[in-house]
Amino acid sequence: MWGGRFREPTDALVQRVNASVGVDRALAEDDIAGSLAHAAMLAERGILDAVDADAIRTGLEAVREEIRTGTFAWREDLEDVHMNIERALTERIGPAGGRLHTARSRNDQVATDFRLYLRRRQRALEALLHALRGALAELAERHIDVVMPGYTHLQVAQPVRLAHHLLAYAEMFGRDQGRLRDARNRMNESPLGAGALAGTGFPIDRERTARELGFAAPSANSLDAVSDRDFALETLSALAVLMMHLSRLSEELILWSSQEFGFATLPDSHTTGSSIMPQKKNPDVCELVRGKTGRVYGALMGLLTVMKGLPLAYNKDMQEDKEGVIDAADTAEDALRLYLDMLPRVTFHAERMRAAAAGAFSNATDLADYLVRKGLPFREAHRVVGELVGQALDAGVTLEALPLETLQAASDRIAQDVYPALALENVVDARRSYGGTARAEVERQIARLHRALREERAT
Repeated sequence: MWGGRFREPTDALVQRVNASVGVDRALAEDDIAGSLAHAAMLAERGILDAVDADAIRTGLEAVREEIRTGTFAWREDLEDVHMNIERALTERIGPAGGRLHTARSRNDQVATDFRLYLRRRQRALEALLHALRGALAELAERHIDVVMPGYTHLQVAQPVRLAHHLLAYAEMFGRDQGRLRDARNRMNESPLGAGALAGTGFPIDRERTARELGFAAPSANSLDAVSDRDFALETLSALAVLMMHLSRLSEELILWSSQEFGFATLPDSHTTGSSIMPQKKNPDVCELVRGKTGRVYGALMGLLTVMKGLPLAYNKDMQEDKEGVIDAADTAEDALRLYLDMLPRVTFHAERMRAAAAGAFSNATDLADYLVRKGLPFREAHRVVGELVGQALDAGVTLEALPLETLQAASDRIAQDVYPALALENVVDARRSYGGTARAEVERQIARLHRALREERAT
């Protein structure tokens, strides 16, 4: 395709390293879509005659069918997806196939294809996130009365509802969905027609091809159009944060399903056994998602490193842009599908969670709040409760098990009404502030989530 300038063949190793078709063939559908739009525009502008345009359209549709059915013969010596498709088209329809590349470079072609590809992948990932948030809403509704310990520093802090805990992840995944949507909106400009770097002298209509391909507008600067990979970096960044959230959820399920916690049992379908210990049930899906988070981080750092020293415009370094992004999208999609299948099948052990929440003095703050309501400054109340916790530890009992005289010896503001204030259900429902773990607030959060999901389905 460019051999006229050269006097010796490409070295075999150079040809192998230079080829990207093993990766960028994933963009085949997008490449053909871009070529169909480009050919139609060339014909409308009189740059391509109607006969050639019709032959190109028919030929590209036939090539696309071969690719879809798996009968297309990919060739490494043709370097990439673009030249493989162009060569197949030319072999099918003759010289008209070579006219398709008029007023176009592989630089604006690949930039267009890659955006089209990522736009498709982002929509699919957004749909999975939407479904996962719906699954969390259903889990929260089913477990709204399950009380569990809330933690800071992985130490029991205050009791919360399991539903409240699950809804925290729904909020995270909602932000992930928003980040992908934001990235998709920002990348919604068409590079097609920017040429190699400086535009073209042919009277093309970039607005027409942008509309045809579903872009909001053509990119404003031809240099930026072919050299920009911000859209890939933003996608990777969003995927890295998404995987971090899935990894945190994985870590909690790994802990909760251990014998020491005993809060949850993972389904057999998403766990594995041991080759030597018959009793084992290992949370391998959770561990794999946690581990695969690192490869998505690596893809982000890899592309940032590729791009950091590149002068304008296109450089061959940028061929490294797709493999990591495609792998990261595949990894995130697999992880989301695994969690969509697994989460509804997790069994949560309400009694074990409640017992853990009732212990470890998770109602200590409520005793301090009780004293504040009786007129004691919070810092003084904090000291009093700390002393009472020490006495309870020595006695091997909970705060609410301390006799009233012991409590009153620490503060004469304590009366019989302290015991209802320390009861677990009252402690949980006392947190009625917006976003809190009281039942009414959790119900409001669930309703809010359902409303958001309905609105998303309607758009």
